Amino acid sequence: MAKKSDDLAGPGISTYEEVEKILPHDYKALLNPMNTMKAVFAVKNYIEENLSKELNIQMVQVPLIVDKNSGLNDYLDRDGSRTPVGFPCGLGLENRIQAEVVQAATKWKRMALKQFGCKVGEGICTDMRAVRKDYFLDHDHSAYVDQWDWERVITEKERNLDFLKDIVKKIWKVIYGAGKMAQEMFPSLKNDQYPDFPKELEFLHAEEILEMYPDLPRKARETRVIQEKAPAIFIIGIGQILKDGYPHEMRAADYDDWITKTITKNGEQYYGLNGDILVWNPVTKRRHELSSMGIRVTKESLKLQLKMSGQEDFLKLPYHQAILNDEIPLSIGGGIGQSRTFMYLLRTAHLGEVTVSVWPKELKDICRKKNIHVLG
Repeated sequence: MAKKSDDLAGPGISTYEEVEKILPHDYKALLNPMNTMKAVFAVKNYIEENLSKELNIQMVQVPLIVDKNSGLNDYLDRDGSRTPVGFPCGLGLENRIQAEVVQAATKWKRMALKQFGCKVGEGICTDMRAVRKDYFLDHDHSAYVDQWDWERVITEKERNLDFLKDIVKKIWKVIYGAGKMAQEMFPSLKNDQYPDFPKELEFLHAEEILEMYPDLPRKARETRVIQEKAPAIFIIGIGQILKDGYPHEMRAADYDDWITKTITKNGEQYYGLNGDILVWNPVTKRRHELSSMGIRVTKESLKLQLKMSGQEDFLKLPYHQAILNDEIPLSIGGGIGQSRTFMYLLRTAHLGEVTVSVWPKELKDICRKKNIHVLG
């Protein structure tokens, strides 16, 4: 059981010897650096335009920094191990503002729905930039994060798995379309060494995957199911404790609803109105997460999840008070990793080929030897 607990400690891998083994040995980028950038911006524009149409959402501005005392920052998990970058600001103020760089705009977006006057069926999308300093920096984890963070107002009746699946399918339609557009723009991207993008997603609950591979830790289960069942999946129910005594992965208690009862299968109760899109990356030959999303907590599920997480003190914060007092609407939302998506669609081996960030010298040296051109 210990290996499953250890598997929940954080994303990615833990040593650069492991990274060196993972990165391909015979890699040759399908596009040169300048054409990669042209493709990145073409894909970005396509996704923003079509995501807005499919989900009926509008691109809006998003904060890079928030007030620590607002409760709006995203803590990414339940154990508090990934802390945001913080600093005082406001020259001349007797009590300077304690600001934090956002780790994601998850909570801000739900508050913003009211600010922008969104009605049921309407929403917002952001070109979000964040800093996550507590990640191990490898080929697909960076301290600099860019996401399409989106949110949409829903009704109580839409708080169900069928509605969630319908939204997921629309998002995958946009990602798939962006990949086909990039191939038309740069025919070299349609290469026989890599299989084409799957047109459909497979939906599986985390409990079902655990049942398939009960002796494997979480990431190994994900890898096996993508290899053996479908190259693109949506895993439902991430955060609630599974029947082996562990959650599939730790999730923050105050945005996605992972405690609500949903599926009953073979007499067993499954939970969760959230999940992740994962794909098989044929370049790195590994699991590759593109998006996390979910139907958001109600005041009832918020209180239950915070109690389970030992974080009931959060209830006094403005964001949580707004939920408890019905001051912000019910919603569904998520984040789609921009650089992760570019990496997948443009068949690159490293995030650093599609975005500029900071990387340790050891990693850059490994990439140089493997013919991987890391920007910056």
